Amino acid sequence: MYNVKLVFYLSCYKGTMSEAELHILRARLQGGYMSKARRGELCIRLPVGFVYDAASKVQLDPDRQVRDIIALFFSTFARTGSAGDTFRTFNQQGLQFPCRPPHGPRMGELVWNDLSYSRTLEVLHNPRYAGAFVLGRSRQRKDGAGRRTTRKLSREEWSVLLHDMHDSYISWDEFEENQQRLIDNNYRTRGTGSTTPPREGTALLQGIALCGVCGKRMTVHYHLRKGGLVPWYCCSRGPMRWHGDKCQEIPGAVIDESISKLVVEAVTPMALEVALSVQEELASRFEEADRLRREQVERARYDAEAARRRYMKVDPDNRLVADTLEADWNDKLRVLGKIREEYERSCQDDKQLLGPKQRERIEALAADFPAVWSAASTTDKDRKRMLRLIIEDVTLFKHPEEITAHARFRGGATKTLSVVRPVPSWKTWLTPLQAVSEIDKLLDQHTDSEIAEILNQKGYRSGKGLRFHSKIVSKIRRDYGLKNKYDRLRERGMMTIDEVAKKAKVIRQTVRRWKKNGLLQAHPCNNKGLYLFSPTLIPPRNQRPSRKPKPVGESNDHQSRKEVQFEV
Repeated sequence: MYNVKLVFYLSCYKGTMSEAELHILRARLQGGYMSKARRGELCIRLPVGFVYDAASKVQLDPDRQVRDIIALFFSTFARTGSAGDTFRTFNQQGLQFPCRPPHGPRMGELVWNDLSYSRTLEVLHNPRYAGAFVLGRSRQRKDGAGRRTTRKLSREEWSVLLHDMHDSYISWDEFEENQQRLIDNNYRTRGTGSTTPPREGTALLQGIALCGVCGKRMTVHYHLRKGGLVPWYCCSRGPMRWHGDKCQEIPGAVIDESISKLVVEAVTPMALEVALSVQEELASRFEEADRLRREQVERARYDAEAARRRYMKVDPDNRLVADTLEADWNDKLRVLGKIREEYERSCQDDKQLLGPKQRERIEALAADFPAVWSAASTTDKDRKRMLRLIIEDVTLFKHPEEITAHARFRGGATKTLSVVRPVPSWKTWLTPLQAVSEIDKLLDQHTDSEIAEILNQKGYRSGKGLRFHSKIVSKIRRDYGLKNKYDRLRERGMMTIDEVAKKAKVIRQTVRRWKKNGLLQAHPCNNKGLYLFSPTLIPPRNQRPSRKPKPVGESNDHQSRKEVQFEV
């Protein structure tokens, strides 16, 4: 791009360094930097667990505790299959994770802290733990305001990727499996045919249920039924890709029950072998955790002893330094006491979880795997883990009368199950037909509130098990098309109050007075004061009671008051 000799001549002639020369020097430095990186000899900051030796070669950390905790980290992820579960397991067991701060007062020192979720993902995504040399995993740029923005690059955009450059904690194949597992666990980037790690929900086929219509993974939805959560397997991926309704929505309770029976039948012959292997795995897991806790105690003891030696070497007359070293010694002793207490408490918990009684219980339950599967101490998450050791996936089809499940085992064998579709919940809430027929009979002579009282006295209950009241009776009457008492009385020829008043040539108030005095037979139609009357019992004119005469002077007094007012 530039003539090097010409640039050099001009720079020497002017005595200044031009922009072109700066560009050339920067390009040469960058070229040497990249050349060394392509050979895998570039010394860059290493993740925790690796150090440079005297020859600038990458080696595993000589600290055995650091190596053991990182190995336990990757084995925990391989067992749980989830970054979140790995993070929670470390915190539940009280295990700390090492780090070397890149800046600050303790830059480069080995510091032990609680493991965070972001730190978990950072370690899992770092290919150096698989023995690879990598450069250019991210790129920084400055915007117009001078702010730096970092963008992660895909593997195809990395500047350098060299395999098997140094010792590693996992192989490259294991690293690839971990990356694929993280992609599958992320619902935003989950691909076709991926699975999800076992969760805490009650859905047994969570993550391994396939839609028989489109072949995609089915998600799990929970509905509240009678105070408990009921799983449903739903496939809503169809409308996301083309116009149409959802593929399938299948109730999970009956499917989970059938799959549980299938697993119990398949595993019962080898239950003893499985139980013994589980016992051995638990024992080895507890031994590994106990060894790491002992190493934490040993490190805290060493720090306290080092602080004591520093304090003993100081001049007693130099109180400024002596006080600081004494305070540091006391802090180390407090940390040591705290770690010892946590270690003793963890040992007691482990003994309770895997003591002689627990071992005897495991061996006793081994002969009865159904009891192990349905035991209250067996969590839903553990059932899912056991299920995935046997079954690869389950494809579900919903038919008008039944649900078909095709289970594919790990060895390649298949099993087809057919279960009857459960009755919809709204049908379980229907009022018993015996109660409906009783309501139909009582409507001839009683109102809704009276019918509710009679049904409660006879011990009838609604579809939801509630006591009857007038609103429930009226709703049942409308839903089942039963005629109300008003219509039934009208069919029998009963008359309204207006019709009686018109036929008898009286006013409505007179008809009400006849009803009150018992001269008319009134039939209540509801609880709002509506009555119907028998037309054959209207009293004839000569038998109608006359109005009681008013006392003498009552009307004259009223008229006299008006006359006095007029005269005034």
